[in-house]
Amino acid sequence: MALQLDVISLTLLATAALLLIVLIWLIRRRRALDIEQRLTRISTDVISNVLIPDGEGGEIHLEYILLLPGEMLLLDVRDLAGNVFGSDSMQDWTVIDGSRRFTFSNPQHALYDRLAALRRLLPDVPVRGLIAFTARANIAKGTPSDVVALDVLIAELGSARKSSSGPTGLLRDGWEKLRNEAVVAQVARLMEE
Repeated sequence: MALQLDVISLTLLATAALLLIVLIWLIRRRRALDIEQRLTRISTDVISNVLIPDGEGGEIHLEYILLLPGEMLLLDVRDLAGNVFGSDSMQDWTVIDGSRRFTFSNPQHALYDRLAALRRLLPDVPVRGLIAFTARANIAKGTPSDVVALDVLIAELGSARKSSSGPTGLLRDGWEKLRNEAVVAQVARLMEE
């Protein structure tokens, strides 16, 4: 009888753990979808999670590229909870959330590499890049270059979109080239595997 209770307890515990893992996955997935939906509403078009040629024989990952009326915006989104301490000159940035503390590499360097690859691919197209932190993060002690709050960026771009027309000419042509290059890079990656 005791053995049966142990088996039942273990089964219930394993089921609860599995449900917790699924719930965490669903929450993270929903957050990612919410961000993409919000970006889609304030831009003409969005490309997300693609590879493009890096110009040196490899590929580089781009999280979000937004087609806006006068430019393309490369966006790296960071969904971190806590106070973020970083600056242009720091190699590592720190996040403090209560008793939890961790560091991560300065994200500006990776952003600049992605921007260089995008500009190499589309030399005549206006492109800029930003690192956007979700509302769960608080940028402490000044905001580093090319860093914004995602909510502020979405509000600014949303109001700017209402007052302007869609992209034309080189920007629209560049967007199509970017889409094609991203597809080629993705297919090449799949063929290697």
